[in-house]
Amino acid sequence: MRPRKTTVIVHVIAWLIALAWIIPFLGVFMASIRPYSEIVSGWWNLEKFNLTLENFLKVWNHKNYPLSKGFINSFIIAVPSTIIPILVGTLAAYSFARFRFPTRDLLFLTIVILMSLPQQMVIIPVFLLTKKLGLWNTYGGLILLHSAFGLPWIVLFFRNFFVTLPVEIEEAAKIDGATDFQIYYKIVLPTSLPALASVAALQFTWVWNDFFFALIMLATPDRWVATQIIPALKGRYFIPWNLIAAASVLTMAVPVIVYALLQKYYVKGIVGGVIKG
Repeated sequence: MRPRKTTVIVHVIAWLIALAWIIPFLGVFMASIRPYSEIVSGWWNLEKFNLTLENFLKVWNHKNYPLSKGFINSFIIAVPSTIIPILVGTLAAYSFARFRFPTRDLLFLTIVILMSLPQQMVIIPVFLLTKKLGLWNTYGGLILLHSAFGLPWIVLFFRNFFVTLPVEIEEAAKIDGATDFQIYYKIVLPTSLPALASVAALQFTWVWNDFFFALIMLATPDRWVATQIIPALKGRYFIPWNLIAAASVLTMAVPVIVYALLQKYYVKGIVGGVIKG
């Protein structure tokens, strides 16, 4: 069968959009694997092409701003900032999905509204509060901040996912004497593995790629995360684009690897999390 004209047009538009997205990433990658002298006139200039991994080694062990230290700090912040809101969010979402209590709908509506709250709107009171509590310029303060901002969408996501799960198994477990918490962590969580993987991948990626909160909350260079290290590589009179590109590629690689490892659960969990609202 010959393809329809509209199908061909849609595919062409899709490929053009994909190409527009890929070209900047291709430019960063090409700049990261070539000496500075070859990319100073444009990464697309291929008159000279000498493949090198020296840029990655230089930026990883940089004298003033080593990316290796930024990676350690990013993992210290991203891992607990992913685990904490998932643990708290699944508990809250299970309560919204299974129990009836006064002001339940009002509380859930409040959580949904909080999802639309811009970071820039609350950063000044957050900054003043963390300074007062002694949490500014600490890993703990940034972890709590990321966890708090991740909670609303995680609660919404899991509440919608839990609503789609059959309640017959839970009712049978209650008849056998299981408590609500036992049903939660022995039945509900194991059957929610696709959703857990999807949320973990998204939350980890957002925290890993964060620059705004880290810029405000972390002032000491030895506590900077990877996204803060990248712009710090720019000198006052000279910009080493090859090193900045190499640092960007290494930093981007981590979320890509996380997504690749969780990919088989990712789409399944996303679909399940948005079926019912």
